[in-house]
Amino acid sequence: MIAALILAGGSGVRLGRADKAFIRLGGQPLITHLLERLAPQVEKIAISANGDAARFDAFPLPVLPDGPLAGFGPLAGLAAGLEWAAQQDADSLITVPVDTPFIPPDLVVRLTPPPSVALYAGRQHHLVAHWRVSVLPRLRQFLQNDAPFKVRDFLTICGAAQVSFDAANDPFLNINTPADLALAERRNGSPAVPTLHPPPAE
Repeated sequence: MIAALILAGGSGVRLGRADKAFIRLGGQPLITHLLERLAPQVEKIAISANGDAARFDAFPLPVLPDGPLAGFGPLAGLAAGLEWAAQQDADSLITVPVDTPFIPPDLVVRLTPPPSVALYAGRQHHLVAHWRVSVLPRLRQFLQNDAPFKVRDFLTICGAAQVSFDAANDPFLNINTPADLALAERRNGSPAVPTLHPPPAE
């Protein structure tokens, strides 16, 4: 079984510290766009996010905090996701950032078998990847090293194959800035002014 993890831990600094999952594109939160494309491709999905999990109550999915590995960025989220996937008896885990609303409908098929990582126009999208659940002990060991903890380095350690995607537009467009959001609105065919959903109250 293949499970999936939506990485929703980004701080959205260049978007006014908005909670990226709830930034609106075409009137819908980014996480809704992503789920519409991702859900048909896998059997189970979880969300990687810290803070108040109740903000995701509209989405009936497990919300996984970083736990004891908090501070290691997306690799901490990956570790929590792999542990959850193992509990679901999944063999592998697809990871996708919440701010990539245009993932292709054949993403999982194309990235199978794992380990693999998506490539578009020569650029590797480190967090759009397919991982074997069995790499969890290796990841924990990797995070005990003194070297910088980079996703691309762990992909190399895992021997991840690069899978190239051809499309007129980048299917892995990350929405990091207001300009990215405006571009996404144009691609989405929405004339609406891009709207930032305010972060949940502390």
